[in-house]
Amino acid sequence: MAKVNDNYLKLPGSYLFSTIGKKVNAYVAANPDKKIIRLGIGDVTQPLVPVVISALHGAVDEMADAASFRGYAPDLGYDFLRDAIARCDYQARGCEISADEIFISDGAKCDSGNIQEIFSVDNKIAVCDPVYPVYVDTNVMAGRTGTYDPEKETWSDVIYMPCTAENDFAPMLPEKTPDLIYLCFPNNPTGAMITKSRLQEWVDYANKTGAVIIYDAAYEAYISEADKPHSIYECEGARTCAIELHSFSKNAGFTGVRLGYTVVPKELQVGGVALHGLWARRHGTKYNGTPYIVQRAGEAVYSEAGQAQIKEQIAYYKNNATYILEGLKAAGYNVSGGVNAPYIWLKAPEGMTTWEFFAYLLEKANVVGTPGSGFGPSGETYFRLTAFGSYENTVEAIERIRKL
Repeated sequence: MAKVNDNYLKLPGSYLFSTIGKKVNAYVAANPDKKIIRLGIGDVTQPLVPVVISALHGAVDEMADAASFRGYAPDLGYDFLRDAIARCDYQARGCEISADEIFISDGAKCDSGNIQEIFSVDNKIAVCDPVYPVYVDTNVMAGRTGTYDPEKETWSDVIYMPCTAENDFAPMLPEKTPDLIYLCFPNNPTGAMITKSRLQEWVDYANKTGAVIIYDAAYEAYISEADKPHSIYECEGARTCAIELHSFSKNAGFTGVRLGYTVVPKELQVGGVALHGLWARRHGTKYNGTPYIVQRAGEAVYSEAGQAQIKEQIAYYKNNATYILEGLKAAGYNVSGGVNAPYIWLKAPEGMTTWEFFAYLLEKANVVGTPGSGFGPSGETYFRLTAFGSYENTVEAIERIRKL
């Protein structure tokens, strides 16, 4: 008789953004005349830049000719894209990362969920609180998190590292020693950024304790301040303790195209076993390779024209972030983020839970955001807005909120 994976039954409710979608759809169905402005899910709204479109068209034309047709992609990625990533994202910044340490995938979300598969179920994880839900949920599915406390909204075997206004929304080193440490900077959901010196402390801690850092750098293109690290490999010793995840979704607008990559240095070992080989084995067994068409589009991002065009698009979203940040400050809200990230983290009005504030904004302003409690217990009383809407909708949304 077949049996289900009981760990899935431990998951409380549905995925955060699915819950938001259901609530918004129900409101829209009941109020079809209302114009809803969505600043909740971090999905881009601007079209792909011209050089990427041109690369996609060119690759499609290649697929129409038997002489240039491509079938299954190399499971670890085409050399032309891996070489471009190594050169532009790492070597140009002084990071010693080679092309064969880069694994091409369909996005950082999948990689952040799948990477835990190469680690023992006995490993104890540490996460920022609040945190991107995928890190915790996929470890629940694997049976690594213990039991859930619905009152505290925490898991018994997870080490939570509070990110609060008191520590600038950057976690302190934990009192209990974890085996796997999830860090995301620029941070989702708080929009906070860590300094290089503080990140170096984490690298030193991981090397000292034998922990592995899973570093999500999906939003590094939004870093504005010169003293902030774009990669954990800018820190000395990171090659022996860190895995880095990257996405093309937010820097190049590939949310509907799907492309990302993971870096696993060859020096990184656990118990004498190289994680590079384990991830290559997992990747080759479970993944058939990112399509050639998509990888050619990714390569175009690193061209001179591509870099100039996506820089303009990132500036568009940064301008939205600044407008939200300054507009909410002027309206009297306590806000942070929005400087090195496309997310703005605001305090909900006194006396309101984050889900009550969600309902309030939806009903009174017809604006959708994301309740902070959905990211963890330390997110209660906070709320996330995204800068990925159109400029016109962003301006209108903030004006609506300011009038409440």
